[in-house]
Amino acid sequence: MPEKFIDSKEVILKNNCPQCYGTDGLRLTFKQKIVETSFYKSITSEINQELACKKCNSIIYPVQWTDDIERVVAYQNKAFTPKKASTYLKKTSWIAIGLAIALTALLIFLVYYTNL
Repeated sequence: MPEKFIDSKEVILKNNCPQCYGTDGLRLTFKQKIVETSFYKSITSEINQELACKKCNSIIYPVQWTDDIERVVAYQNKAFTPKKASTYLKKTSWIAIGLAIALTALLIFLVYYTNL
């Protein structure tokens, strides 16, 4: 069951990077989990966030966050609205459901007419 996270929203932050102290490289990325099989594709409500600096190409972990960064990230968490959790059936699912209904109808038909 392949699971992956897709980028849902990216926010540019004007805070200083704790690594390189640049003010133009911080990016807060919200990622939403998607599960895809041969029968369905599901968007889950699981959200991950990642803070990275594009200037020094480093990931900024929560241990390294300053108070200012924590406040901005908390605000962005409140402002972020994820995609609605949903499940979409694929063509193979509809074929399997159709075959199950057809086999059930055939079984009922055979049982009913063999007992007459």
